[in-house]
Amino acid sequence: MYTDLNRIRADIEMLSTFNDSDGEGLTRFSLSKADRGARNYLKNELKKLDLKVYEDAAGSLIGRLEGSEPLAPTILIGSHFDSVRNGGHFDGPAGVVMALEIMRVLKEKEIRLRHSVEFVAMIEEEGGRFGAGVFGSRAMTGQVTYEDLVNRKDEAGISMAEAFEAFGFDPKKIGEAARKPESIKAFIELHIEQGPVLEHEKIDVGIVKSIVGIREFRVIIIGRPDHAGTTPMSLRKDALCAAAEVISALPKYASHAAEGTVATVGVLEVKPGAANIIPGKVEFTVDIRSGNASAIQIVQDEIEQKLNELAKLNGIQFEIEMLLSVEPVAMDSEVIECFKRQAVQNHFSYKDMTSGAGHDAMIMASIAPSGLVFVPSKDGRSHCKEEWTDYDALQKGIELICHSIIELGR
Repeated sequence: MYTDLNRIRADIEMLSTFNDSDGEGLTRFSLSKADRGARNYLKNELKKLDLKVYEDAAGSLIGRLEGSEPLAPTILIGSHFDSVRNGGHFDGPAGVVMALEIMRVLKEKEIRLRHSVEFVAMIEEEGGRFGAGVFGSRAMTGQVTYEDLVNRKDEAGISMAEAFEAFGFDPKKIGEAARKPESIKAFIELHIEQGPVLEHEKIDVGIVKSIVGIREFRVIIIGRPDHAGTTPMSLRKDALCAAAEVISALPKYASHAAEGTVATVGVLEVKPGAANIIPGKVEFTVDIRSGNASAIQIVQDEIEQKLNELAKLNGIQFEIEMLLSVEPVAMDSEVIECFKRQAVQNHFSYKDMTSGAGHDAMIMASIAPSGLVFVPSKDGRSHCKEEWTDYDALQKGIELICHSIIELGR
């Protein structure tokens, strides 16, 4: 193999040390102390390779290896290095380590490609701090404005714009992160599967053909806070009761929309939040995913219809704040065929797959041919401290992409 198993293991283990929840999985939110540590480690490793190292206006870390034709479109490889709260050590970093190891291979073996290759490590893919999912890729595709940074705030009320300034970036320059489609030959990402299929079927790699669409929004229901003991049931405007009716109906809405459609409420906040006060305000998030774009809209329409019915019946008010909306997207057919050729040549078993999770590749596909490779997840676990991928399994995915980059870059 071109790649080095010991280096791959060392990178994953070192990145795991930059963690704000030691012993409880990995918590590395964007623009945090842990972010700074991981970023500095990656910078130092890239500088050892004499790459051109810089950060774009959205905080993505980039290391560029010039090709023999510097003006030819560039191949981007990488993933994200932020995490969910108390998540695992492979979701995101596996793809970043992939990119770092491939840059080492290209330098050490003196493989000069016609196309330049860029290592990319993005922030806020998970949206763990600011709720700004797939942020780095959205900025790279020109979908983020300064106003977005002002309006996005973390739990402490710090806006993304303020956090950018405190970290050393100028939020008003966010538009400069956008890349021109003609400047990119391909975007290639590696990720753990986050499901049990590859491990169960004993398959080396998954070659992703498509990624589901995702729509995430916040529902805000306004009722009226009143005394829990003196207000008759018939005169209440209970925001939580209204929310409960919507939330309990979600499984029905999703199962009726289309096969494979899922809907999740992951955050629920009740105010004032006292045992003896009728809830006057409730906020909850809804995450809808499907390979069928119309199915996502059907579920949202059902939710809005139910809310309108409750408003007429109970006198509550509501609003919906859109957080993220991405259509289902296909990965590039030529990149997929390249992956398959290299899998055969390197004796890796593979399986065509659809991704039920969102990834930066689905955003980058709007401006560049994109490809995504999965490696097995132990017991299918992810977004938890038990998340694990065997290092030799990870190496196979990195090796596959390494050979694919050499083919695509010539």
